[in-house]
Amino acid sequence: MTNIPVVNNSRDSKLSSSITISSYEQLESLKDRDKIADFIKERFTERYITPLKGENKHGFCTMAISCLMIESLESFRQGWENTKNKSEKAFISFFNRRSGLVEFEPYVKDFYVSVRCGILHQGETTGGWHIRRDGLLFDSSTKTVNATKFHNELAKYLDLYCDELKKSNWNDAIWKNLITKMKAICKNCS
Repeated sequence: MTNIPVVNNSRDSKLSSSITISSYEQLESLKDRDKIADFIKERFTERYITPLKGENKHGFCTMAISCLMIESLESFRQGWENTKNKSEKAFISFFNRRSGLVEFEPYVKDFYVSVRCGILHQGETTGGWHIRRDGLLFDSSTKTVNATKFHNELAKYLDLYCDELKKSNWNDAIWKNLITKMKAICKNCS
């Protein structure tokens, strides 16, 4: 059994394996865009990418994690403290922006209801949607999603988002929104 460190102060709470609230706040005060972007990449990679690198992954689990990642990424992008009553909007916004998943655009609402909500609320896809780990990224004729390829596209999107953070000015909307989301995350730790 591993020893879990006791957190005596919420500012010591880990936001990723290498960043605490305190160290994040220091990076924010320094306006260190590169290190904050690296932290965001680390946080998302640890939570949503790395866990699916093993041999025993399953398409269903991959899609569940992918849906969590989409909603979380979009809350950073939009600067939402949470996604309560905004989940569908998050998916629509995400898919409308993401060119690597362009084939899903006409099916976003159906994807949201049948894949995201189906997995979250029913423990299965609904509406005739299927999850596999082979074949095309998306076969619209059978509503079949290749979970591995889908997840790989999300990893690429994470890279693009972090690169955009590094290239953007501190006062740009992308940074204002990230900071708003991070303040909510830090507040949730106390």
